[in-house]
Amino acid sequence: MSIRTSLNLNQLAEETKEQVIAWRRHLHQNPELSFHEEKTSQFIYDTLQSFGNLEISRPTKTSVVARLIGPEPGKTLAIRADMDALPIQEENTFEFASQNPGVMHACGHDGHTAMLLGTAKILSSLKDQIKGEVRFLFQHAEELFPGGAEEMVQAGVMDGVDLVIGTHLWSPIEKGKVGVVYGSMMASPDTFWITVNGKGGHAALPHQTIDSIAVAAQVVTNLQHIVSRNTDPLDSLVISVTQFIGGTTHNVIPGSVKIWGTVRSFDPTLRESIPAKMERVVKGITEAHEASYEFKYEFGYRPVINDNEVTAVIEETVREVLGEEALDLMKPNMGGEDFSAFMEKAPGCYFYVGAGNEEQGITYPHHHERFTIDEEALEIGVKTFLHATFKFLA
Repeated sequence: MSIRTSLNLNQLAEETKEQVIAWRRHLHQNPELSFHEEKTSQFIYDTLQSFGNLEISRPTKTSVVARLIGPEPGKTLAIRADMDALPIQEENTFEFASQNPGVMHACGHDGHTAMLLGTAKILSSLKDQIKGEVRFLFQHAEELFPGGAEEMVQAGVMDGVDLVIGTHLWSPIEKGKVGVVYGSMMASPDTFWITVNGKGGHAALPHQTIDSIAVAAQVVTNLQHIVSRNTDPLDSLVISVTQFIGGTTHNVIPGSVKIWGTVRSFDPTLRESIPAKMERVVKGITEAHEASYEFKYEFGYRPVINDNEVTAVIEETVREVLGEEALDLMKPNMGGEDFSAFMEKAPGCYFYVGAGNEEQGITYPHHHERFTIDEEALEIGVKTFLHATFKFLA
């Protein structure tokens, strides 16, 4: 009989399920924004203290780390959960909806934290069976660059870590599924700002102006040529303009237009080349129309690249614990995640736990004011963490 079976991890997860749901609801009701998770981190700290057998610390102002060190030497596995909320006014009406106006857990971080608390509670009770160390990383500020992960890494939370894993509750996948991706999983989310400066004037006399809107519209259109005509079709690249701000009324051509957007990519060489390509387009179009420009580009989080060996253990865990039908071998997506900061220090795997339920109407996308999760997914996440821990440390 394997150690995982003898410990009956599934039963322990089932017994902890209601507590995990209660933690998730408490966190959902009391969300806090990135870098302001004071009450959230204190709640996590106090809850961890109640478990016993853990060495608990505060590496940054609003993060928490708990170390579970077994009686025998072995590897060190880190498991991460993020805890910050978003600046969104919640429109859900259930009892545990946000009590903080304009702040909402609209991405599942409340569930991530609850699952890791449940995992820590169970594993702390099994300290004598741990070979090596499990390090629980409760991270602040995933949603706001430069992100909490980098701060925690600089504070030393990954020192001595051999492997790192984390998960994201994912509403596009039905509850019961676990999404696993080999290699490139999530992209680098970079940001750009462009200002097109023309010469304003009366809309009835456009020849007396340099029309910043007309010029800026050409900039937006021609930026897409970088993707469609200047990039290998086999390389993944997204350039999305998400804000276009200019003008005050119907009969005035504005003197300037502001453009804001994001660039997503996986390949480091391609990523480094994009700012120069973008600025060349902006410069050429503005000069052709006697306008001028300002251009700013900021590199965001690194892409999340899963380690094949670590990912294979997660895949094996899902097959064994949840069954073949639960495994969803997924393609990468162009979202971004600062989990990549931890993976700079140790090989790791970031995977998805399905949290959608079409029959129950749990279909709203992440970052939506009606977003929620099927709470049955929380037990699946805890089971996956538990079984994977003993596989990695065996």
